[in-house]
Order: sequence, then C-alpha cells, then structure tokens
Amino acid sequence: MHHKGIMAEAMLAIRPDFAMPPVKARFPRTARLLRHADFERVYKQGRRHFSASMTFFYLARPVNVETGAGAAASHGPRIGFTVGRALGGAVQRNRMKRRLREAVRMSRPAAGVAADVVINPKKSLLAADFADILNEVSRAFVIIEQRLAPKPSERLAPDSANNKKAGSRKPEAGNPS
Repeated sequence: MHHKGIMAEAMLAIRPDFAMPPVKARFPRTARLLRHADFERVYKQGRRHFSASMTFFYLARPVNVETGAGAAASHGPRIGFTVGRALGGAVQRNRMKRRLREAVRMSRPAAGVAADVVINPKKSLLAADFADILNEVSRAFVIIEQRLAPKPSERLAPDSANNKKAGSRKPEAGNPS
C-alpha cells in the first residue's frame, strides 16, 4: 500500500503545465448571472465590446437604495455565458463554457464596477490557445471597467450644482444687484 501512495504523490508532482490547478477555486454563485430577465436586460439595454473570439455585452447594475437589494452583490461584476447550438454539439459548447469560466475565474476583477456581463463566444474559441482567451477576457474587463467607471466630471457634478457660478452675468431672482 505504501508503494501506491508514493506513486500517487509522484503523479501529482509531474503534472503538465496546461493541467488545471489541484485545488480548484469555485466560480461563486454570487458572481454569476443566472436569471433570464437579467440576460435580456443586458442584451437590450447594455453596450457591446467585440474581441477576436468572443463578444461581451455589459450593463451597469442598478442598486436599489431603499431596500438595499443588490448591495451585497454590487462589489463586482456578475458574469453569464451564452453558447448557442449553432456553435456546435453539446461537447463543444460545454468545452467553450468550461474554458470561459476558468478564464473569467482567473482574471475577474475582485471589486470593480458593479456590472452584469454576458460573454458570447465565437466558434474560433475552440481552436484558440487558453493564454489568448485569458488575455482577451482580462483586456475586456479592463475596458468595461473604464467605460462604466464614473468620469471625474460626473463625480463632481452634484457638488458643482450646489455652487453658484461666480462670473454669472444674470443676477439671481431674489438678489438685487
């Protein structure tokens, strides 16, 4: 029995570079887009980013201030995948989803912009190297975060609305000049 234990340890030590890590971190349920209505909302109201082997649909996620709904999940993007039957049989579609899930898990920003993202792969994803897929996904998340992040002028807008313009030519209604 001791001999089999040593063989198992030796087999784990000699793993190829492309193998999955031995301790697999899960893709948490809070980070997934699950409801059909959410997918539809992203498709209809969201924006698109195209890359070589996939299309990203994204939309900033609204947070309900009164009820606090969405506050727990607003710490980062929720990701969904759509792989249609036109892309191949079940084996090919499941392989695409596994590759995308792993690329997203490895490159997902920890606490970026609260957004819903739907990734729609192209057939070329099956032939692409995993490093290329990982690079595309990482780059897309950076671009999405840049596009959805509030601009400096938008951050200052509420404060500047309260301040009156100093050089205004029109006198205010209640202020005699």
